[in-house]
Amino acid sequence: MNEIKYKPIGIIHSPFKEPRGTPIQPANAKGVEGTVEVFPEYSEGLKDIEGFSHIILIYHFHLSKKSSLKVKPYMDDQIHGIFATRAPSRPNPIGISVVPLVRIEGNTLHVRDVDIVDRTRLLDIKPYVPEFDRKDVDRIGWLEKKLHKLPTSKDDGRFEV
Repeated sequence: MNEIKYKPIGIIHSPFKEPRGTPIQPANAKGVEGTVEVFPEYSEGLKDIEGFSHIILIYHFHLSKKSSLKVKPYMDDQIHGIFATRAPSRPNPIGISVVPLVRIEGNTLHVRDVDIVDRTRLLDIKPYVPEFDRKDVDRIGWLEKKLHKLPTSKDDGRFEV
């Protein structure tokens, strides 16, 4: 199979200087502000993004450990397959976060509810559209009995380099 290479289009800035202590989902990062610096050569791609209240950030987990197909996720003490978790230690360490877009200044996006480590490389941005992206679901697997842990869950360093 051919190798796939991606080139960062920007850098995400947040108050979190290391993974340990970082919220594990935007829902657990309410009010945390950050910025997304889009590199100048990609700034034309921001045209009309200000019309969206939320955006999807797609980024590279640059500080995660070597990938593993089985992991112990943050909100459980049991081992699960990596694809049944949102853990960063993945074969392709790609993360996604849906965040509110507060304002734009040139090629800098001001966002809120940031659950991303400072200086994380941005791979892509997409507009969040509820009619496309929100789905009613019947089940959420092992997480159903663990969601009560989300408000107090933070990165504890288990996936760091």
